[in-house]
Amino acid sequence: MDIRLQRLTEWVRHIPGFETASPEPVSGDASFRRYFRVWQSTTGKAPVPFIVMDAPPEHEDCQPFVAIARHWRQQDIMVPAIADEDLAQGFLLLEDFGDQLMLPALAQTNAETLYRQALDELVRIGQASSPGNYPLPPYDEALLDREMALFPDWLLEQHLQLTLSNQERALLDTTFALLKESALAQPEVTVHRDYHSRNLLVLAGCKRPGVIDFQDAVRGPVTYDVVSLLKDCYVRWPEHQIADWLEYFRTAGLAAGLHRADPDTFRQWFELMGMQRHLKAAGIFARLAIRDGKTGYLDDIPRTVSYLRDASARQPALRHFHEWLCDRVLPAIEQRIGPVPGQESSQQ
Repeated sequence: MDIRLQRLTEWVRHIPGFETASPEPVSGDASFRRYFRVWQSTTGKAPVPFIVMDAPPEHEDCQPFVAIARHWRQQDIMVPAIADEDLAQGFLLLEDFGDQLMLPALAQTNAETLYRQALDELVRIGQASSPGNYPLPPYDEALLDREMALFPDWLLEQHLQLTLSNQERALLDTTFALLKESALAQPEVTVHRDYHSRNLLVLAGCKRPGVIDFQDAVRGPVTYDVVSLLKDCYVRWPEHQIADWLEYFRTAGLAAGLHRADPDTFRQWFELMGMQRHLKAAGIFARLAIRDGKTGYLDDIPRTVSYLRDASARQPALRHFHEWLCDRVLPAIEQRIGPVPGQESSQQ
């Protein structure tokens, strides 16, 4: 018996209008959170859908989500309203943004519109202040180091079963130091930290995306979220398209006061920030498979590592890392997981 679902059902049925609610599973995610749809019944009116989030307190702290959601709503960021909460049990009743994620909605005919809307929303997020009751943590040196360490720890050693020599570890240390230095040198803004096509919803009748999964927001590098969106681990666009969208965001961010960088500087920040993120993401995908049994994420590793290959090829200072990645890591990925996309790959 699902004890938490039973408790969640009892909790939501104590809320007016939900007395007969029967939670219907909507989705889970890469964490311990689960989501259910319930319907509020009001006499004389059509039932209204809501989402109940189940976040077990021993694994998830709802307080950042609540603090950020309420603060960002006040700052005109399109996040779901919170209708009710029980932080002790880890239950939240949320506005329902529907089921139309950006990723499956994408097509050549609508991509330009959807991405520009997502980039406009990202400028609003970047401008947001920290909630008064929850100062956003800094994306500091320690956090950057922990994230990049996921790549050797979980992907290389545990999943690919590679034994790294001292020379290889030194190469990784040098590479990580360069990426960290670039990240910490960038202007600091509010960072969603997981801003991509599976965390954005296409809302009916609305020209702005619905934003979810923002509870890990921090203060950090101005290019972090735009890398997450444009070098998405779940869909890949041609290089010329990424460049056009990046320049659109750079210009909008410049006008909004997020930075003062010229195109070349901003692109360099973007490239190196992308490498940091994709090291982290590839390691997380391996960890999700090994530790949590979520093996579906393994299919996203080849695409994610292809971004590392392409970005490092454009960096003379990372020539040795690029050669090592191509000679040592990519063959192991192709043998254990599947083919790595080619360098100028279109949508996949």
